[in-house]
Amino acid sequence: MSNLASEVELECLCKEECGAIEMLLEPKDRDLGGFSVRRLLPTARRKMVGPWIFFDHMGPARFEAGTGINVRPHPHIGIATVTYLFEGEILHRDSLGSLQAIRSGDINLMVAGRGIVHSERERPAITATDHTLNGLQLWLALPEAQEEIEPAFYHYPDTDIPAINVDGVPIRVMMGSAFGVTSPVKIFADTLYVEAWLQPGQRITVPDAQERAVYVAKGELKAKDTVIPEHAMAIVSEQSGVVVEALAETRLAIIGGEPFSKRFIEWNFVSSRKERIEQAKQDWRDGRFDKVPGDEQEFIPLPE
Repeated sequence: MSNLASEVELECLCKEECGAIEMLLEPKDRDLGGFSVRRLLPTARRKMVGPWIFFDHMGPARFEAGTGINVRPHPHIGIATVTYLFEGEILHRDSLGSLQAIRSGDINLMVAGRGIVHSERERPAITATDHTLNGLQLWLALPEAQEEIEPAFYHYPDTDIPAINVDGVPIRVMMGSAFGVTSPVKIFADTLYVEAWLQPGQRITVPDAQERAVYVAKGELKAKDTVIPEHAMAIVSEQSGVVVEALAETRLAIIGGEPFSKRFIEWNFVSSRKERIEQAKQDWRDGRFDKVPGDEQEFIPLPE
């Protein structure tokens, strides 16, 4: 994977003329179990987009035989994690006893609520050969009234996700409603998550939402006079009918939804209350979280 520059956030200098885009976010590299990921949210100046509080692009990463994803058990509270792969496979295990291979096109939704532990590894059949991993990991903050709900796990195979064609552009409505269709994936508040694949010159209109952003996973886009480069996230303004045009073959993700009250985030813990995060940290130190069946021997220590 190429080395990326440190996170840079650029305000649009011509808001009157190119007011479709409020801000461009460039990613920052982070290590995730031995390989780098690009992190777009949270940033110093943009913490959330609607209910979305965390956005990582993993890859594309190429692993030689005998190597691969190896993320030891670790905890979460106060969120629902969303895993979606463009390429590759991850083996999900959690403290509820879930064991699920996540393959390209599937959506994996893990509700942490009051607390869950999971690991992300790969099956021996995958690590036995050279392989590629490329995908997104996102976190949804839960509404305050649901931050402490019971943990749960939901898996939606590729065939369950609505796929439509809009003016020749293949679009998948991953979560929420857009372009006249509604995803079956469980949501907890007004939530938007759409994927599209555009050829050069093709356009789509960004669905309306109270807050929204467009991420270029591959390629390059233009919104009015603002170019959105590969691996950048554009925070879209409130105006309706914002159109993005592909300047190259482009895979994009659109996220958004209703804004939430302030959330605190530390390590893997998210809450509207700082004291709740401190409690979760102590619970992890003291071994009070449930273990992951079949993956009980290892864990990631609390960063100190």
